[in-house]
Amino acid sequence: MHNTPMTLRGMVTAPHHLASQAGLSVLREGGNAIEAALAACAACAVVYPHMNGLAGDGFWLIHEPGKAPVCIDASGAAGTGADPAVYRAKGLKEMPGVGPLAASTVPGMLSGWQAALEISARWEGRLPLSRLFEEAAHHARAGVASTPVVAASMGGERRALLLRQPGFTAAFSGWETPGKILTQPKLADLFERLAAKGLDDFYRGEIARHLSQFLRALGCPVTGNDLARHRSVRRRPLSLAVTGATLYNAPPPTQGLTALMITGLFDRLKARRAKTPFDVEALHQLIEAIKPAYELRDRHITDPAYMSIHAGTYIEGPCSTAWRAASLSAAPSPSPRPRRRRGIPSGWASWMGRGARSA
Repeated sequence: MHNTPMTLRGMVTAPHHLASQAGLSVLREGGNAIEAALAACAACAVVYPHMNGLAGDGFWLIHEPGKAPVCIDASGAAGTGADPAVYRAKGLKEMPGVGPLAASTVPGMLSGWQAALEISARWEGRLPLSRLFEEAAHHARAGVASTPVVAASMGGERRALLLRQPGFTAAFSGWETPGKILTQPKLADLFERLAAKGLDDFYRGEIARHLSQFLRALGCPVTGNDLARHRSVRRRPLSLAVTGATLYNAPPPTQGLTALMITGLFDRLKARRAKTPFDVEALHQLIEAIKPAYELRDRHITDPAYMSIHAGTYIEGPCSTAWRAASLSAAPSPSPRPRRRRGIPSGWASWMGRGARSA
C-alpha cells in the first residue's frame, strides 16, 4: 500500500464494514479504543461468523501512552475429555477439522473481553455492555447479507461435511448464497442476555449450564467444569526493534512470533518498497524472510507449557543471530517441506490439565 489512510476523528478497521461501523460509532459517542474494539469484535461474530464466532479465542494488544503494552491471552485450553486415546479409539489418526470432537477447547473469547473491560475502566470507560453489543444484536435480529467470502467458507466441497454437523443447518442455512439476508435471533438473545447478566454468565452462570449440557449431548470434550475453571491470562508481549519502530505481538500459542520474525528478517534484508503488487525483487525478499520463520514455527511453536525455549529467545541473543543469518542468501533457496503430522501428539491434550489459570 503506497498511501496510508489517516484521520483526526478516530479510525476502526475490521474485516467487515458493519463491524468497522459498530466500532466507529462507539468512538463517536465518546467511548475509548477498547470499547470500540469490543463493539467491532461483537459485530464480527454476527456478520463474519466463519472467522470470529463467540466460541473462538481472542488476543489483545493494548497500549496506554506512557506505559508498556499489555497482552491478554484469551485462548481456551483443551477440555477434560480431549484425550488422544479417545480420538484413536474412534479410528482417527489426526484431529478432525469439523464436528463435536473438533470442538476440543474452551471458548476463550469472552474472558478476553472481560479482561479488556477491566483495563478500559481505568481509562474511564463508561459505556455499558448493552451499548457495546447494540449493533451486534441489531444485525443478528434484523438480518445481514451474506458476503462472497462468508458464502465461500460455507459452500463448495466442505458443504456436505458441514451439513452433517449437529445444528449447522439451523444456524447457517442460506449463508452459502451471497447477498441473501439472514437473521440469527438466538444469537441476538445471547448478546442481550450477556449485556444484562454480565460476561461471566458464559462461564459460570445460566449460559454456562445450558452450554455444557449442549456440549455433553453432542459428545464434545469440553465440560461445564472446564468452562468454570477458565480464566484469561495477562502475558508480556513479544517485541522486536526494526528500522524506525518497535513492533509488538502476542506470544505463543499464537503465531505472533512468526509474524515478528518475518517482519524483522524482511527489514534486515533492507527490503525496498514494492513498486507494483508484482514486484519480483520485493516478493523474493519476502519469500526468503518467510522460509526460516515458518520452519521455526513448525518445529517449535506450541502450547507455551511445552516449549523448551522461551519464545522471546528466538528474537534476542544467539538464536536471533542464527535465524537472521539463515535469511541472508541472495539466491532463492528451496522451501522447507511441510512436516506432516503423524498422529495426535501426546502433550496436545494436557493444557487444561494444568488447572485453572488466574488473570
